[in-house]
Amino acid sequence: MEPVAAHTETPDVSFDGGDLDCGNGLLLLIRKHIDPMSPGQLLEILSTEISVDEDLPAWCRLTSNDLVSWTKHGKQRSFLISKGKRGAGTVAAAPAAPITPKEAPRPARAAMAAPVIPPMAVTGIGSWPRPRWMVEAMHAHMEGRLDDASFQETANDAVRLAIAAQERAGVTMITDGEQRRDSYASFVAGRLENCQLIPLTDVLPLVDDPEEFAAELRALDVPAADVRHPAVFGKLRRVRPLVAHEVDFALSVTKRPVKVALPGPYLLTRTMWMECLTENAYASREAIAADIVSVLREEIADLMEGGVALVQLDEPVLSEVVFAGAKNKRSFMCGALSESLGPEQELAFARDLVNAVVAGFPRHRLGLHVCRGNWTPDETVALAGSYAPLIGTLKQMRVGAYLLEMCTPRAGEMAILKELPEDARIGVGVCNQKHAHVESYDCISAKIREAIDLFGRERLLLHPDCGFATFADNPLATASIAEAKLKAIVEAAEALA
Repeated sequence: MEPVAAHTETPDVSFDGGDLDCGNGLLLLIRKHIDPMSPGQLLEILSTEISVDEDLPAWCRLTSNDLVSWTKHGKQRSFLISKGKRGAGTVAAAPAAPITPKEAPRPARAAMAAPVIPPMAVTGIGSWPRPRWMVEAMHAHMEGRLDDASFQETANDAVRLAIAAQERAGVTMITDGEQRRDSYASFVAGRLENCQLIPLTDVLPLVDDPEEFAAELRALDVPAADVRHPAVFGKLRRVRPLVAHEVDFALSVTKRPVKVALPGPYLLTRTMWMECLTENAYASREAIAADIVSVLREEIADLMEGGVALVQLDEPVLSEVVFAGAKNKRSFMCGALSESLGPEQELAFARDLVNAVVAGFPRHRLGLHVCRGNWTPDETVALAGSYAPLIGTLKQMRVGAYLLEMCTPRAGEMAILKELPEDARIGVGVCNQKHAHVESYDCISAKIREAIDLFGRERLLLHPDCGFATFADNPLATASIAEAKLKAIVEAAEALA
């Protein structure tokens, strides 16, 4: 599109981006202003940066926002963008003001002892399919159309449903289903100071070939418009709980032990360190990693005091390190977009970060989850490979439990897990959350028998390979199928106890 002498329409909102380029803060400002707007409203972006002439139209194409017109007078540029397609939605009289979440302080409480996790305990990995009304509330909250108190009440109702389903299935250790999270990892951005969630499509103009990368995401069945990515624009600081409030509410709903999943430090570092977006806040990914470690340690201390049975650190990007490069193909993992060195350096970095986070905490209350990708039911586009190249790193991580994908053939042979520390609990995936059917008793019990022979009943934990709805907008199962799968695991476990 060629520049025009003057816009023929009046913007609803306007801001001046100065000389910022799309990789140096401008996209964050655009997202800050456009999210609260109604579909069809017009945003004016003023800029003196020449690279924006190409990058902003590319951003519009990839995010399905229409570039209406732009002007250029000397160095000064003005871009008029419609939120969404022109004519979409009903234009409001004025844009809604962004809502800053304000949470009541958590009351002081006495430290709670952790409940005992029995042998052959059955648990979900973390996420549970959200009701449609929960997903709608989540989007309204992120876009500033729903206040925090109303969002939390809605989420409380969704958590009650998720916990009730797990209790009906007979699960030993409960999760809250991650109902308040947009995904298993990126939600942290909305809880930290100086971090902001932006759609994955916002970062596509920053890669070498945005159109090719967008096509690859479509081939991998990745809903790029629905997946949100954290963007860091200052020093990270924990000013409120990341997930401790989730545990507080879950413990008020159930009397069973509660497990909670946290994105691990390597995952968060790989996700948050994108040099083009982060370099003004941190000089290196080691620097941002140090603050991430501090944030997670503060959170874990709160969780331990609050009575959580098990804190599970999710580190699926470890699989991307050893399997994606070997296959020389693109894979979608949160964090796979950022800089990566060779597998040896990456695994050592991950090991050191995890050990820095867990140092000094009760080891039996800390677990680690690894899988090979959980964004689509299509097994053919997910990573594959045995735990052999990871086992050396895993056994050096000072956690007390490993919860590992094991049902899918992509995970290789279970016997390799014998190399893990003998004093650690071993969690074995015995059903595949990607499959729409419920595995038979014979199928599940065969996996459990093999695990008992390898590790003994006392060490064993049982679970699905991964969560049922890693991304809120893209669940892999219905709630009824998820409940039926957990019930099938419980029935097999009780028969073999």
